[in-house]
Amino acid sequence: MRRRRECLSCGERFTTFESPELLLPRVIKNDGNRQPFDEGKLRNGLQRALEKRPVSLEEIELTLNRIKHQLRATGEREIKTREVGELVMQALRDLDEVAYVRFASVYRSFQDVNEFQQEIEKMGKKGVKHKKK
Repeated sequence: MRRRRECLSCGERFTTFESPELLLPRVIKNDGNRQPFDEGKLRNGLQRALEKRPVSLEEIELTLNRIKHQLRATGEREIKTREVGELVMQALRDLDEVAYVRFASVYRSFQDVNEFQQEIEKMGKKGVKHKKK
């Protein structure tokens, strides 16, 4: 938003530019602690899952922005880490299947190969489309 203002001291006019501050909800950790949303943690998690995958930085940034938009759109002041994790997993499922399984293995704390296999089978049943590069 553009505004014309006037200095009360000298009477000179000037223009200011303003934009709304869109706040992301606070995150409620599993132990009940609350902390401000940390975009850096989200970016690092995405980049770690997408490491050595054929996904551009632009796609990563678009995914990051899409997740932040979804968080704002909830209208909630606080959100549980589980809900943030589910948003990330859905975004990764759409972006890159391998990155999705990587993230899910850490997020859901897979204990053995059988859990990996079950998750991959679930992906097949849900009809996840293979992204061609």
